[in-house]
Parts: sequence; structure tokens; C-alpha cells
Amino acid sequence: MRLSFHRLLCSVVVTALPQVYHAKPSLQVEQVHPLNWWAGMKDPHLQILIHGKNLSACQPSLAKAQGISLERVVRVDNPDYLILYVNTREAQPQTFDIVLKKDGVRPYTISYELQPRKHTWQGGFDASDVVYLLMPDRFANGNTDNDGRMGLADPLIGRNEPFGRHGGDIAGINNHLDYLEDLGISAIWTTPILTNDMPGGSYHGYAITDYYHIDPRFGTNEEFAAFVDNCHHHGIKYIMDLVFNHCGSECFLFKNLPASDWFNNNSTYKQTNYKLGTLTDPHSTEAERLLATDGWFTKEMPDFNQRNPLVMDYLIQTSIWWTEYAGIDGVRQDTYPYCDTEAMARWNQRMELEYPGYNIVGETWINYNVGVAPWQTGSKLSKTDTQLKTVMDFPLMYLLGSVCDEETDDWDHGFARLWDYFSQDGIYADPLHLFTFLSNHDTDRFCPTEEKAQNIDRYRQALAILLFARGIPQLYYGDEIGLWSNKQYGDGLLRQDFPGGWPDDVRNAFTPQGRTEAENERYNFTRRLLHFRQNNRAISEGSMKQFTVKDGIWCFARQKDDNTVTVILNGTSKEQTVDLTRFAEVLPKNQAYEVVSNQQMQLADSVKMPPRGILVLSF
Repeated sequence: MRLSFHRLLCSVVVTALPQVYHAKPSLQVEQVHPLNWWAGMKDPHLQILIHGKNLSACQPSLAKAQGISLERVVRVDNPDYLILYVNTREAQPQTFDIVLKKDGVRPYTISYELQPRKHTWQGGFDASDVVYLLMPDRFANGNTDNDGRMGLADPLIGRNEPFGRHGGDIAGINNHLDYLEDLGISAIWTTPILTNDMPGGSYHGYAITDYYHIDPRFGTNEEFAAFVDNCHHHGIKYIMDLVFNHCGSECFLFKNLPASDWFNNNSTYKQTNYKLGTLTDPHSTEAERLLATDGWFTKEMPDFNQRNPLVMDYLIQTSIWWTEYAGIDGVRQDTYPYCDTEAMARWNQRMELEYPGYNIVGETWINYNVGVAPWQTGSKLSKTDTQLKTVMDFPLMYLLGSVCDEETDDWDHGFARLWDYFSQDGIYADPLHLFTFLSNHDTDRFCPTEEKAQNIDRYRQALAILLFARGIPQLYYGDEIGLWSNKQYGDGLLRQDFPGGWPDDVRNAFTPQGRTEAENERYNFTRRLLHFRQNNRAISEGSMKQFTVKDGIWCFARQKDDNTVTVILNGTSKEQTVDLTRFAEVLPKNQAYEVVSNQQMQLADSVKMPPRGILVLSF
């Protein structure tokens, strides 16, 4: 009997099915981290994390590998992961294969490259530098083609929305390196630039979803590496902002958990108490301390369990990877005390092993020096040596934001409070490795109101203290032209666009012509002090001496060998005749270069200082 066309088509399909059914399926691999590695590392052990579909049953092996051995295979709870540990001690640069075999499946080959180390380490940032903090999304938009990249969860929604993406990028920063070099900046710290594929408000970068790729809205890995090279060409170091305490909830490591112990509290949300004082309080309870460290920053930021060595190996390797790949000069580590202290100490030691002199600054947002000091390496106040060289001097920030508004007396107002604070520097293991600043992206700007932004003397005095006292000073973008805002209406307004960074801006504050007279006055003052500070060993390495406050006058000095820089400040709103004989110990000659006025100055027994006046004397 003749088959109808429909029945014939069905017959053909049925007879073809057995052939398709018997074909071997393919393995699916989605991530291989790190993307590559380097030969010649001091620590030759390398973790390679492979993520895909049902990989744990695979038998891995290495092919075409010379001097590389597969030491350990780790199979975690989730079958979608396979973690390899290889030893590269005897390896030269090469490309080898990681072969995954599994019954009933075609073998899968991953080509993996071991590159030669290309960056000769020159040492990290220190007190000889002035760091410029900027937020890439808000500094300058140099490539409008990457605005609102399709496929990412947080689109460009317009510059009038303070909590949305505005389109700033790596190209925008790169376009203005001449501006920063002219200002006298020697290091840039950007808020995180790694991928934050999170819905709503991820422009700040602190919810990382991919630790090995630059966020496409900022640029590509290749663009970033070229940008860091260009920074170095301008004599500017680059400090990368990393986050080891938490990631974004859209990160594949959380969406498809390797195991329940990769994140704290069995990978279940539990809010931190934000009480970092419990970690140094001798009377605190274990429950309070654990809630501080193991609680999550927010529900959208799962808290990594650094006590899991698999997790910590993964995180450590990200910082090594970016240092080798792009030649970054150091790291600013977010929310440092919330992490596991011993695990983070191991990270600091590993970075020092690979890059002697490497500097990491930890965010230690604690408002009193007894709380900040234990987080610095060598502190006698800590049971565990953190191995962290640099901590953030939040107490000084809060003081500088208030003392310059007060009338100074001899005891407890104005600069008398600064004298009192600096007199307690013995609590710090290394005051030169305190990270000092007037404000940052999480605080009120140093000029919280328009009225204070118009007070140039307030800024001049605070800046002189910041730049010439001990520590590694940091400016927040726009300080040099008096950008102002406060937290009253949320963090978004603290992070306003730099005027002139967008093609449609009506003025360009990157140029003298685009700045107001007041902005140019502030910029030029900043520039003069920054350029004077460069290569001045008395400031970067010298001891600090200070005199008690008398009649509203405060004096401090920095000294190294035969070089002295002496700062005298009038903390009152009246003209003062200052007795210089009192400061003879830090006035070694009767003639000095006065930095503010940019002229030589003959010193007598006394000098008249205007209200809120400054003298910066170099001998």
C-alpha cells in the first residue's frame, strides 16, 4: 500500500533518530579561571577552576605539558565544578592542554597558556605619592559606543539620575591623564572596574560578578592594560580597587554554588551588624564578632568564606593576575576588617613574596585610632599580625572636616584637636603608611555645602595639613576645583560628574578657560603644593615634629637629613604676630623658600600672618 507523504516523512525522521541518539554528546565548559598564568612565579602552585555542566565525573589530564604536573584534583559538592591544582616549578613559558575525559562523552580539550612574566616590578605606592580617587562612571566619557551595553542588567539611564550609570569609562580617564600629570598626581585609585552585571545601581562597582574581566561599559581587558601603560608613561601609578569580602549575587560562584561553604552562614543571607569595634573590643562576645565578619554587607552581596582555602586561593590569584596582566601598582581592598584576618594575612604575604614592596591599603572605616591601629602590620594591639602595610586614617578625615571650621584655642578647639590626635601617633606601628584624605566616595565631600566650597582658606589649610603631615595623601576627584555635596540625599550626589568629561558638557573644568576664577585659584594652589611635594624626602620619609598650640598658632615640621619643611598655620580669624623664636628647632636657617607665595623669605624673630594664614617653609 502506498504511504502518504506525511507518513513517509514521519518514517524518515524515525529511522534517523537512532543515529542522532548514539552520537556522543559534548562537554560544556563556561569558565576557566584564571584565564592564563605565568611561568617563574615564586609560589609555583596554581589553582585552575573549571565551571560548566556535570564536570566532576571527568578525569582530567595534562597534554603537551613540559615541567608542569597535575598535583591534585578537587571535586566539590556541585558536579558543575572541577578544580585542579598544578605545579609549574619546572615550567618554561608554553601552551599546554587540559584534557577532560568522561564516559560516553567526547573528550574536551582546554588550551591553557603559561606566559613569560613581562612586568619588572618597581615597587608599590607610598608616602612619596599623592593618590587621586575617582569613580570611572562619573569622571569622563571617552567612548560613547560602550554606553548601555546590551545584555547587561544595569543600563545607562541618564546623567540626571544620581543612582544610575552615566557612561564614564577607561577611555575618559585616559583622555585626561595630561590633566592629572599637570596637577601633580602620581597615583590613581579608581573604584572597581571589574564586571558588575547587577540590576539597578551597580555603577559604583562594589558588587563584582566577574573577577577576570573589565566591565564592558568601561572598556575591555586590552584597553585597561593599555591604559595602565599610559599611566606609567605619564609617571602615574595605578591602584586597583578589589573586593574580597563579597561579590555580587549575580556572580556565577553564587548563582551556581560550588559548595555551601563558599559563602558565610552556609551561603544563606544574614546581615552583618557593621560593628567593627567588636573585633578589637577586649570585652566583645564571640557571637557579635562573628556577626560582624560573617554577616553579609547586603542581601545582594554574598559574603565570601575566606576560611575555605579553595575560596582564598581563587581570590588571591585574581590580584596576582591583574598585577601580571596589566602591571597595576597596588591594591585598595574594600571592607577589609569584615574579612577573615588570617586568610587576608596570607594574601598580603603572597603579594609581598611575588612583588617585594607591594602595597595594599585596607579600608578600615573606624572613627578612632585605637580601632584603626590593630589592622596595620606590626601592631602590638593585635593578637594576629595582619601583614597589611597601609590602613585608612578615617579619624584624621573627620578631624580635618571640622577643625578648619573652628576658632583654634590652646586646648580643645581647632588645631588643638589636631595636635592632640597627632600626639597619639605612637599607637600606630608605621604612621608613614597611614592613608590620609579629606573625603572619599562614601563620605560627605570636604566641601559639604556651597558656602564651604567658597571658603578657599578652609581648603588651603586642610590641604597643607594633608599633604605635609605624615601618611599617603589622597584627593577625591573635584577637590581641586571645589566640587561640593553631602550625604543628605544619598551617595549618588557625592559622585557627581566632573564638568567637562562628557561631549555635551557646557563647560570643561579640565582646562583653565573652562574653570571659574575661584576654581582656578583652588586648582593652582593645589598644583603648587603637589609639585613641591614631589621627590621631597623630608615629606615622604622624614620624621614629624609638632609644637603645642599657642594663641591659635600651630606649627609642625618634617625632617630628613639636612632637609626641613616647616608648616605654620594661623587657626584664628584674626591677624597674628607669630613669635618664630619658639620654633627655632625646625627653622634651621634665617632664609627659606616659602611655597605658598613661591618666593624666598627672610626670617626675623616674628612674622605677621593673616587670618587663617599658612606658611610652608622649605630649608
